Amino acid sequence: MSSSSSSPSQGDQTSLSRTFKYLLATQLLSRGIPFIFNSWIVRHLTQEDYALYAVQFHLFVTCVLFLSREGFRRACMREDMKCDGTSMEENISKLMKLAWLTFPLGVLVTIAACVFVFWWQGLCYSNPYAQAILINGCACIFELLAEPLYILSQNLLLLKLRLMVETVATLLRCVAMYVFIVKQTDWDKGIVFALSQTAYGVCIFLGYWGYFLLSHPFRISSLFPFRLGSKKAFDSQLSKMCMLFTYQSFQKLILQEGEKMVLVWLDTPYNQAVYGLVEKLGSLVVRMVFLPFEESTFATFARSASENHPDKKRKLGSCLMEALKLVLLIGILFIAFGPSYSYSLIRLLYGQRWSDGEASTVLKYYCLYIIVLAMNGTSEAFLHAVATENQIKRSNNSLVVFSVIYVAMNVLLIRSAGAVGLIVANTINMALRILYSGVFIKSFFQGSSSFSFYKCLPSGWTILLFSGVITLISERIFLDRENFWQTFPIHFSIGLGCFCTSAFIIYRRERPFINKIIRFRDHSD
Repeated sequence: MSSSSSSPSQGDQTSLSRTFKYLLATQLLSRGIPFIFNSWIVRHLTQEDYALYAVQFHLFVTCVLFLSREGFRRACMREDMKCDGTSMEENISKLMKLAWLTFPLGVLVTIAACVFVFWWQGLCYSNPYAQAILINGCACIFELLAEPLYILSQNLLLLKLRLMVETVATLLRCVAMYVFIVKQTDWDKGIVFALSQTAYGVCIFLGYWGYFLLSHPFRISSLFPFRLGSKKAFDSQLSKMCMLFTYQSFQKLILQEGEKMVLVWLDTPYNQAVYGLVEKLGSLVVRMVFLPFEESTFATFARSASENHPDKKRKLGSCLMEALKLVLLIGILFIAFGPSYSYSLIRLLYGQRWSDGEASTVLKYYCLYIIVLAMNGTSEAFLHAVATENQIKRSNNSLVVFSVIYVAMNVLLIRSAGAVGLIVANTINMALRILYSGVFIKSFFQGSSSFSFYKCLPSGWTILLFSGVITLISERIFLDRENFWQTFPIHFSIGLGCFCTSAFIIYRRERPFINKIIRFRDHSD
């Protein structure tokens, strides 16, 4: 009995480690390459052009893709295609019949988004901004053509495929933008940004289609199950979950991108550029670490919840505690060292023009915001993975309320505090969502000792906060902005000493946990 119970647990941990490893590598490359490129592009664009690149076009593409595919991604990842005894080909056909609905839905969303922007801005086709919007719409269409095959690859854990495709696509987008900016100096920057996004979309499309059509892992009829008279092949339960998560994506989009909507609507291009700069820099760790971790934990929670195992709740509780402990540890690390080194980081990366403005102050607040962002991602991943249909409906209703509160706070705070106000509104919004997920988690584990919120707190967190106080004092005393290059090494050395001391103490206290996190083992499904 003991060996049978421990084997699934070890398999879950190894699967989580493997999934996280590949998703982390994907994010490191697909986010790290643009981060390096962004350090160059910021110095070669006006603030208005950077606002266009970092906020306005990013908002357009994100809205179209998120509304078109997010619900299907969430629902389809809950499926275990090997658990019901039917053939793999039949399960793939059922999955793909629903996954292909993302394309017509995406086309409608893209058209609606383009029409809305044309109407809102009063654009005509001859306007370069209008042409850039249409080109961005075409880029979204290419990505949506690849979406069904992406969903299939994620469900089959073809993680190396995603790593290669997204890395090549990201590199191609950066190279295309560099060539257009350097070689075609007379081109409108909006057109340049849109064409580089199209290069990314085309590469994603060719990558996934090329793999599934050339390597022939499954029959063409399974990948494209469009035969007439085969309505019975639709999975009714999965269809309902797709609709529920798609409906939920509307609320989540407002909660996720609402600050950019308000920013574009009410604020100046300068503040848009400042927020875009800080958001790209501050969210680097979110996209490179927390996002793949959220995806891998969601996949692991969903698979564990679908099993009929006597220790299912114990395994879910253990996995959730470890996941929350990790994101809390990283979040507290940013609280400790982020505010005191925000100015120095922006000065080193982007120059004095940006560091002496509002950007460094906004980044300080963003470092405090990271911890709630991380906790919300993991707690909501658990809720969405294990919740029943009725519980997800109630979650959707709560998101409607949170969306209204969030938009109202954004509108109020942007007028009084600018970009900092947006981060404060985001923090309050995330705290409300964490509270809702926390209540769900507590009720899920009610009567069980397999989960405790207190055990999620990493040992040695007080050492990190004490180090944060020391580095703040160091910045006040030693760092001279007028003599930055002479005084920064002293400030940096103090922070490095505090970090090494904190890391040593935390490792001594959390050695088994940290060893488990860093010990990635190969795993074959």
